[in-house]
Amino acid sequence: MSRPEPRIVAAARLWIGTPYLHQASAKGAGCDCLGLIRGVWREVHGTEPAPVPPYSPDWSEPQGEERLWAAAARLLLPGRGQPGDLLLFRMRESAVAKHLGILSAPAAFIHSLSGHGVVESPLSAPWAARIVARFDLEGAR
Repeated sequence: MSRPEPRIVAAARLWIGTPYLHQASAKGAGCDCLGLIRGVWREVHGTEPAPVPPYSPDWSEPQGEERLWAAAARLLLPGRGQPGDLLLFRMRESAVAKHLGILSAPAAFIHSLSGHGVVESPLSAPWAARIVARFDLEGAR
């Protein structure tokens, strides 16, 4: 007997096909990777846990500040390595972590990419190597 799909994953799958739009968080209209997480959170938990200030596409890379990681660690518990976990990626070795996705299966994740929108991608070796943290989206601190 298979386990039911986590609510987070079921909600995230409904965002697939949403176009990429920086700083947006509207299913079907547009979102970036953080907007996807925010929208899924609202659908599953209600209001967002914290306001999100405006941010540039480079996040805090020029300053070298791990703002996204710090915010996630402040608001969420560590991930369990299960579908529904928030994945935080470092896109380049020396860069700050600034990409987010939701683990949708042991070897797949849902995320929003510029030029692609919200897609479900294989968690291939290159993607897996970029993961720097996992957080539990089912609950909050």
